[in-house]
Amino acid sequence: MRDKKVSIAIASDHAGYDFKEKIKKNLENKGYTIKDFGTHSNESTDYPDYAHPLATAVEKGDYTFGITLCGSGNGISMTVNKHQGIRSALCWNTEIAKLARLHNDANVCSLPARFISYDLAQEIVDVFLNTNFEGGRHQRRIEKIPIH
Repeated sequence: MRDKKVSIAIASDHAGYDFKEKIKKNLENKGYTIKDFGTHSNESTDYPDYAHPLATAVEKGDYTFGITLCGSGNGISMTVNKHQGIRSALCWNTEIAKLARLHNDANVCSLPARFISYDLAQEIVDVFLNTNFEGGRHQRRIEKIPIH
């Protein structure tokens, strides 16, 4: 298991709010430091309002990882991926989450709240947070992702 000094930024829109709250509580109970970038209710809202501040904080190194949620996981993932230092992976099962960390050094896990169960969402987050980047040939590839 990873060192609990890992800090996690979390954000969602209204569709991901309930899962976000449960995931946040579970991770806090495990000893992780969590920063909730919102939303703070089930009221309809726009995911970019929460995604951009989360991405900026992860990109600056204020947080080790980000977890984002929206209905499909796509919109919020696309938004955070606009930031050059972010590698967000849309994770709908544990194998994808593991490979996102192993091969892509993903620093944001995006979840499709309307398409997976809460239990699966928590499993995905646990795998994501406890998988280390493999490096090697994958390092060369991820270095080519940002536009310089």
